[in-house]
Amino acid sequence: MQVPFVDLSAALKSNRKDILEAVNRVLDGHNLIMGPELAKFEDEFAHYCGAKHCIGVGNGLDAISLSLRALDIGEGDEVIVPSQTFIATWLGVSHVGATPVEVDVELETCLLDPQKIEAKITQKTKAILPVHLFGQPAKMDRICEIARKHGLTVIEDAAQAHGANYNGVRTGKLGDLATFSFYPTKNLGAYGDGGAVVTDNDDLASKLRRLRNYGSDKKYVHEEIGYNSRLDELQAAILRVNLRQLDQNNSRRRLAANYYSKHLADLPGLSLPHEMDGVDHVYHLYVVRHERRDDVLSSLRDRGVGVAIHYPGAPGEQPAYADNYGQHSDGSTFGRLAAHTSLSLPLWPEITTSQQDFVIQALKEILSSLK
Repeated sequence: MQVPFVDLSAALKSNRKDILEAVNRVLDGHNLIMGPELAKFEDEFAHYCGAKHCIGVGNGLDAISLSLRALDIGEGDEVIVPSQTFIATWLGVSHVGATPVEVDVELETCLLDPQKIEAKITQKTKAILPVHLFGQPAKMDRICEIARKHGLTVIEDAAQAHGANYNGVRTGKLGDLATFSFYPTKNLGAYGDGGAVVTDNDDLASKLRRLRNYGSDKKYVHEEIGYNSRLDELQAAILRVNLRQLDQNNSRRRLAANYYSKHLADLPGLSLPHEMDGVDHVYHLYVVRHERRDDVLSSLRDRGVGVAIHYPGAPGEQPAYADNYGQHSDGSTFGRLAAHTSLSLPLWPEITTSQQDFVIQALKEILSSLK
């Protein structure tokens, strides 16, 4: 048996008719940018998140940088970011000229550690950017409490947590703004790049709509220095179809994750995902940890199991940030430890128990041989 890391074709098989109808609707309408499909998707996704506004943009990175621009965060400002995340979280801060300030994560969840935030807050700090990594929301009650105490804005990076709940509240409604990516492998994925910002703030929503469209509300009238970052009609139409399946697919992801956790429990040296109380984890990724991660990785691949690493280097270890953070890349932080020991197992909504059993048996045999 060969088990891929993710099988996007499985979702297309069940949705193909609806997807083709959505694509044909756009093509027949001859409106490919900033048309009715985008407007409808924005309304539907805002409603799904429980928020007033959704602003579709070109990708998840743009969602972060445009949110910071809308908040007038830039040169000389600082933004709190977690030590382990996809580098787009940090890049969004750097793109506006601000400085990403690294705060370590909790090892068992890989989420921003609220207890370590205040020590990094200075007079230059303007925002906190927690990441709902792997599909589990960060500890938003405590993070928002700290933000209110210090007069800071909270921007959720929810790129991996579409539909996740924190104490009964969906991501997108937990901070002042929330940013999403619709990269094809996300829980809510397009068939190309795409992103969005969700907020209840009317003024920020208006500014974001201008910023994504050359700084313009009215054609050829440009009120500010804007950008070209618009979620196109084809992707919006496809996302409308996939949004209808999101809750069901998230439930399937949770079932698959629970199956892994049940059958991988107590394996030697293997740390399984930790799900916090009061949280609905949507398992964008099922991430385990092992001290001999690279050996386990190569052995699984040799046996036909598609596995991946999220993420093999923490942002502060990357060459782009080496001047500021390279001196700390010794594995001493939990973020770096997670980067060097984490392994993502195959998981997607349609994965079968037989495919999972193959992965589980392979892991058992490999870990037994590593004793």
